[in-house]
Amino acid sequence: MPDDISESLSKADEPHFTRPIPKSAGAQVRFLVKQLKSTKAVAAALGISQRTVERYVKNQIKQPKPELAARLEAEVRRRWQPLVRKRARDRAARTTGLVIETRARFGFTSAPGTTDDGRMRRITQHLPPEYANRLFAAQEAGATEAQLRHITAEALQEIYFKDNGARATSLLVEFTDIDYVDFAF
Repeated sequence: MPDDISESLSKADEPHFTRPIPKSAGAQVRFLVKQLKSTKAVAAALGISQRTVERYVKNQIKQPKPELAARLEAEVRRRWQPLVRKRARDRAARTTGLVIETRARFGFTSAPGTTDDGRMRRITQHLPPEYANRLFAAQEAGATEAQLRHITAEALQEIYFKDNGARATSLLVEFTDIDYVDFAF
């Protein structure tokens, strides 16, 4: 199962970047060498040899194979403009919160006599800053996808389904079969 929530949180950072990521493979590898401080560390991160990294740095190789190009771009995106990313995340965690758009199966555990059959729903919902803070903190601490999914389910349970405690107080929500999930902040 892909890391839907973690990946989506990382993609939500991109609109806040002030510069585009490097386009060429050589520029991307040079950026990673600068960030990781050695060609050996870059080779380990990308799963290629140190000599291959050195060739990319010197522009002796210009076109990586598609799977390497995807790994290379993903590693650069993950490390690109950390201060800009941190500022945007801090603002979302303190004041603005997150907007989640998802299509997933939601099942319920609630009072007897009500249906608990899960069904696919498309939900777009603003989540307050405290949930943004919890999601970002968990992601930075290396939380698993299941832990991030649990925090997201709890947020949707409280904000969307319980309407901030105004209804269905005993409702417990299950968040499964994610078709897609997107965050914005």
